[in-house]
Amino acid sequence: MATPPAFSDSNDNHSSNISCVSNTDTFSSSPDFPAADVASLRRLSDNLDAIFQSPQYGFCSDARIMVSASRDVPVHRCILAARSPFFLSLFTAAPKDRTPKLELKELAKDYDVGYDALVSVLAYLYTGKVRPPPEGVCVCVDEDCCHLACRPKVDFMVQVLYASFNFQIAELVALYQRHLLDILDKVAIDDIPVILSVAYICEKACSRLLAKCIEAVKNSDLDAVTLEKAFPVEIAQQIVRSESNSNPDMPDGMGFPNKHARRIHGALDSDDVELVRMLLKEGHTTLDDACALHYAVAFCDSKTTTELLELGLADVNHRNMRGYTVLHVAAMRKDPKIIVSLLTKGAHPSHLTSDGRKALQIAKRLTKSTDYYKSMEEGKASPNDRLCIEILEQAESRDPLVGEASVSLAIAGEDLRNRLLYLENRVGLAKLLFPTEAKVAMELAKVDRTSEVPVAARSKLSGGNQGAAVDLNDAPFRLKEEHLARFKALSRTVELGKRYFPRCSAVLNGIMDNDDLANLAFENAEEQLQKKRRFLEIQDAVAKAFSEDKEDNRRCAMSSSSSASLEGSTTTFSMR
Repeated sequence: MATPPAFSDSNDNHSSNISCVSNTDTFSSSPDFPAADVASLRRLSDNLDAIFQSPQYGFCSDARIMVSASRDVPVHRCILAARSPFFLSLFTAAPKDRTPKLELKELAKDYDVGYDALVSVLAYLYTGKVRPPPEGVCVCVDEDCCHLACRPKVDFMVQVLYASFNFQIAELVALYQRHLLDILDKVAIDDIPVILSVAYICEKACSRLLAKCIEAVKNSDLDAVTLEKAFPVEIAQQIVRSESNSNPDMPDGMGFPNKHARRIHGALDSDDVELVRMLLKEGHTTLDDACALHYAVAFCDSKTTTELLELGLADVNHRNMRGYTVLHVAAMRKDPKIIVSLLTKGAHPSHLTSDGRKALQIAKRLTKSTDYYKSMEEGKASPNDRLCIEILEQAESRDPLVGEASVSLAIAGEDLRNRLLYLENRVGLAKLLFPTEAKVAMELAKVDRTSEVPVAARSKLSGGNQGAAVDLNDAPFRLKEEHLARFKALSRTVELGKRYFPRCSAVLNGIMDNDDLANLAFENAEEQLQKKRRFLEIQDAVAKAFSEDKEDNRRCAMSSSSSASLEGSTTTFSMR
């Protein structure tokens, strides 16, 4: 596979009239292009666009680019080879007797390129025109965002830039470098590393973009740890050297951790929380001094973060030198388990960053609109982005309700045996119907450390299969330690579900009231399929109701805000 040439950004004079937000033709009437020629070129472009887009021409494609196991893009080797030196070299070396299936991950080795970015680049190769991005691709979930430079737009533009460079399309590289330069001063500083990393890969082709990104970082409040973790080594060293020369007090200003804090960070990198505990006994630095929770949430796995939280030695609302709480960092990480862990330990979702953002707003501005709303379709698993937003919305909307699970459990029976069976049935259904949400709640409640109630006991009233674990068939029933441990873990799971996944919980409430559906988790595959169809009908209705409730709440909030503004104006006028 050919290596992309190191072309420079002197190509910036190409395609100066192309726009990434409009379908402006690259052909224009001039003495060199008579009107008839312009019309012919446009017709040729439209015909090639139809070949690329229309399924009716799929029969003539002779190669495929595999985006995922279930999604590919049919292409035509002659067109791509004629338009791109990269594809010319690739297809020349490929066997001629079969249809090549090219893996996108192999074509774009150094960076993840998504389907929408790939299609945009290929469409340019076919038509010579830059088409507008698909609807929702460059828009985040936050309705208050102007979307000029939010993360989804940055991600799309950077992916197109990298794919253009990799496929050796110099004019498209120059165009998207200019577009990124135009919005760079509006991009959040935490998103600059995304742009800088690709500009660094493109080297001379994006030298101006790279220089401007470095300058933006130098003038920002990014700390040394972020520099080391998020930037190429050479760039981080260049920035540190530059700051050292201009600012003798730079180590304090850049937030360099002391030696003991670095040892704590190193222990976290090794997932060794026990070593962290030993280092703390030396007494030189606390977890808050080292911003250890911030570090773990940003750079370590969720298990290490949870274990560090369990030490109970760190303030979950502590702010780092940039004014971020641990929950703000967790919102950037987009891991629902970590977010729920912090909230259950007392993290405040209402705390603001220095520029006035809450964790919920951070999460929304990182989430692409199309991904968020597509996941609400029937049968779609909830992605982490959407789960994080829903969890933070619930955390903001109400305070934790202690004992909430026990109140609803009262309907399941007066004795512990019936309540434990109810919990097993409910959590079993949650695992079957909402696997992502159930996994988050169950891991935090440590359900895996307890013994499961056997299927025989759970389905005793409906005639189930045999199982083996905690025995509830004692007569009379005797409370044992394993019963209590299981009860506490399952109760905690249900409580977390009610607090952070109310939509799912509402569906489960409806099912648990229906004896026929409540046994769904314990039947054979055919019975499960039949009843799951019935469940999906309920789920669809609840999801619709949930969306309508959210819209009503949003309107009420806007109405309240308008009323408050009007009242304030009236009061001011009266005082005058």
